[in-house]
Amino acid sequence: MKKTGSEPMEQLQKSIHYTFKDPQYLRLALTHPSTKQPDNQRLEFLGDAVLEFCVSDMLYRKYESMDEGELTARRAALVCERTLSVIARMLDIGKCLIMGNGEEQTGGREKPSILADAMEAVIAAIYMDGGWDAARKVINWLFYEDEKLIAWRGHDDKSALQEYTQANQMALPEYTIIGQSGPDHDRRFTAQVSVMGCAIASGEGNSKKTAEQAAAKAALLTYEQKDQ
Repeated sequence: MKKTGSEPMEQLQKSIHYTFKDPQYLRLALTHPSTKQPDNQRLEFLGDAVLEFCVSDMLYRKYESMDEGELTARRAALVCERTLSVIARMLDIGKCLIMGNGEEQTGGREKPSILADAMEAVIAAIYMDGGWDAARKVINWLFYEDEKLIAWRGHDDKSALQEYTQANQMALPEYTIIGQSGPDHDRRFTAQVSVMGCAIASGEGNSKKTAEQAAAKAALLTYEQKDQ
């Protein structure tokens, strides 16, 4: 079984702006069913309900003139697996996961379904540890302020970056592999993304494709900071 040290979990708490009174809730939320330990499935079940209610409440208050159909569609876009996995990647939840060796070897830390499930479980863990107010505060921070950017990220990060640049009348992103390292069985690639001839960000991965996705994610974060 692949264990995770305390440092990634401490960083995750900083990223979500919430410190657990009982860290065991967070550990449970990050424990995948592939382990032979109590896992995050029950928390995932609870987190799904907590998230849907809080997002519904947020949208109802934010869009006073929006009808039921539009609210439902927007909520569905925000709580779907794709969006949750993107947010989980933003928070580096994959690095924190505790999972069995088999799942680890098949790239479990990057699987959207696993990341989305863990994200829901973390939300439930916050609710169990700190109550409704704590959960609502974290959810509003993750979803309300960055709702427009989350919409761009509704697809994979490369597609999201392309849509962002098109919407802002920029040239399409261009990707270049600028480095590789490691033995053949554990190769690491570094990709750089440029827009209009300017290098925006770089990222690493165990394939050229994942490195480009990482670079696109970093570029989206760069644009997010500039837009604030």
